[in-house]
Amino acid sequence: MKLGSLEDLYVDELKDLYSAENQFLKALPKMAKAATAPKLSKAFESQLKRTQTHVNRLEKIFTKIGGSPKGRKCQAMEGLIAEGKALMVGDADPAVMDAALIGAAQRVEHYAMAGYGCVRTYARLLGHDAAADLLQKSLDEEGAADQAFTKLAEKSINIGANETNGHD
Repeated sequence: MKLGSLEDLYVDELKDLYSAENQFLKALPKMAKAATAPKLSKAFESQLKRTQTHVNRLEKIFTKIGGSPKGRKCQAMEGLIAEGKALMVGDADPAVMDAALIGAAQRVEHYAMAGYGCVRTYARLLGHDAAADLLQKSLDEEGAADQAFTKLAEKSINIGANETNGHD
């Protein structure tokens, strides 16, 4: 796709986010299943619902601009998901695996936050205020998810992983 205008870049980045969110949708059930801590499994299941909402919002934006969200594969998300899959097939203590899964999820959240922040700014500049509001909601939710994963890691998961290392 030729990027001849900010509008072109906006649409291209929206497609990237759509691909990224859909890839994460497919990975989240596997992450929930691989998690051994019930709170972590529940966090992944909650994130699955939020991610579906993000996909729905992106589809709504594409409907409004009269375009298709398909046609671009987010290679960055593909790499992040591949790293997460590699963790899940590795030989790790369950508590350490949970800590690794949180790290993988947070890398995804940070990627999404960067993407949503950019497209929200483009939308505002282009006068797509309704879309910008929807993108801001998703950005806020990604940030809240990241904070929730941090809290879970710091309050329990990472502590359990540290205890398995003989640091009693």
